[in-house]
Amino acid sequence: MLFLQEWILTLLIVLPLVGAVAVAIAGAGGRPLVPRSGENHDEPRGPRLGQMALAFSLATGVLTILAVALFFTATSETGQNLARAGGFALVQDLTWVADSETARRQIDFRYHLGVDGLSIWLVALTAFITPLSIWASFSGIRHRQREYYALMLLLEASVIGVFCARDLLLFYIFFEFTLIPLFFIIGIWGGPQKWAAAGKFFLYTFAGSMLTFAGVLYLAWQAARQGGVFTFDIDTLYRLQLTEREQFWLFLAFTAGFAIKVPLFPFHTWLPLAHTEAPTAGSVLLAGLLLKLGTYGFLRFNLPMLPAATQELAPLVAVLAIIGIIYGALVAWVQDDFKRLVAYSSVSHLGFCMLGMFALNQAGLTGSVLYMINHGLSTGALFLVIGMIYERYHTRQFDKLGGLARRMPWMAFFLVFFVLSSIALPGLNGFISEFLVLLGTFTSRNPLDGWPAGPLGAPYGVIAAVGIILSAVYMLAMVQRLLFGQLKEPEHTPDTSGGLRPDLTRREITILTPIALACLILGVYPKPVIDSIQPAAQQQVLAWVYAGDTDAAFAGAIAPRDAGAPARSAGPGAKEGGEDKDRLSRSTVGFSQSGFATCFSRWGEDQSPGFFPFSDFSRIPDSAVPEVTHR
Repeated sequence: MLFLQEWILTLLIVLPLVGAVAVAIAGAGGRPLVPRSGENHDEPRGPRLGQMALAFSLATGVLTILAVALFFTATSETGQNLARAGGFALVQDLTWVADSETARRQIDFRYHLGVDGLSIWLVALTAFITPLSIWASFSGIRHRQREYYALMLLLEASVIGVFCARDLLLFYIFFEFTLIPLFFIIGIWGGPQKWAAAGKFFLYTFAGSMLTFAGVLYLAWQAARQGGVFTFDIDTLYRLQLTEREQFWLFLAFTAGFAIKVPLFPFHTWLPLAHTEAPTAGSVLLAGLLLKLGTYGFLRFNLPMLPAATQELAPLVAVLAIIGIIYGALVAWVQDDFKRLVAYSSVSHLGFCMLGMFALNQAGLTGSVLYMINHGLSTGALFLVIGMIYERYHTRQFDKLGGLARRMPWMAFFLVFFVLSSIALPGLNGFISEFLVLLGTFTSRNPLDGWPAGPLGAPYGVIAAVGIILSAVYMLAMVQRLLFGQLKEPEHTPDTSGGLRPDLTRREITILTPIALACLILGVYPKPVIDSIQPAAQQQVLAWVYAGDTDAAFAGAIAPRDAGAPARSAGPGAKEGGEDKDRLSRSTVGFSQSGFATCFSRWGEDQSPGFFPFSDFSRIPDSAVPEVTHR
């Protein structure tokens, strides 16, 4: 059992990789991966490749269920349940690249995996959505199946790796590797503008990630400077002493990569085209999983690692999120392509996710993580339904379709169900996450449960709530235009080739039913998920954000270290009590006291040896530099 606890996350990553290799080898049939000139690219290669990919993805799902069970039963050395304490479990920490063991180690790259209450559910979402997406591709992907299913499994492995990584370099490798499979999935199996969409997707995300990588390297350099070891270990990087100016620029560097991935307004322009041109499964994985890499990056790195910059810039991020909520909803409302409508709805919905996160309180953070899960379910399901309609009618234009409820009652049921889930109908999954996000936003200014006041407040929540009304307007308008009124279909449709029929087949109903059940269960009884998210949000995010606040960090709001709580060390020789406490307070929250509203009015004042428009930028004394523990 101990062996399984240590290696199960590695198995979750390796199993889809093995499946990708197996599919590629089984589908070769003596033919090259890139077809020769004159070869018929549209020649079907039979269903066995899809079935093989589905089998590997289902095996990964079964292994994920075991991983979730092991996570909830894992205990620390002191016997404390790690899930309830908000700590990391199923940890595997091995040397990856390092100096000789006989010398004083100066380089230490780790193969470090682990999950907590924030990441375990995103791993589960990945293992849940991917096999359904592969199964949904059986009727839609009829050429180059070997490459397609191999890329789908590669994408699954890389996404799971992102959510499990506890080394920043390992995280970045997985994070960047997700670009490659999706680039080819869009570019080869997409619509008429597929290469334009794939190129825009790749260039946008890759350009932002380069700035993020600069921040990653700077953090490792600071670890070497402060502790003598060039390392990307996240636990070590969390404890670096960074000045306000350093935190500001690092926040911008990480935001460059993560905001494009979310996407946060105004970095969203690549998304509608990518969604519209991608094949059905590509859109499902893009909305359900890939967008969550950006929000997860903010949650795992910007907030806990850069607390002063987070508190100061939270109002700005919240304003951009609210603009995205309103703008995305208004643009979705006027679309004449219903797949493009759902694409813009993601811009609006992910704005809620970012808003709750930067409320910097427990309700907002819990709602944000739950929103990631629920958006992946409801919006991913909407893309599946839209893909099933497109396979039959080969159009996504509102003016060419209507009254489909008469011909496709099963499709109408699922479309209405997932639309209601998306607009947060009480009793379905979207309601509780949206409620917690708005609750956290409204109460951000109120100190609760021993945590200090956050940066947002009621005005942010009031404006964001307008987005809820707008989402109901454009989603219900889509339902009315597609399902009701006089039957309207293009000529010679519906297309029933490839085993399809006018309404949904048993395979398609079986694909959609588990997602519908998940939406219903999370809407009626979300308590088990919330109970695991809350302690992790408190210990792995809030405790770091407010680590320098005297009320939170020194009055007992932070749990003991073995429960996963932070302890920003002031280094050897530091005095306990007032001096150390004051130094921590200055280094983590000093410049946030000025407030976002006044920062620009102070621009140009001679307060620091630089141009950054906040208060104190003096370097931390050498005596305050922490000793970084290395192996």
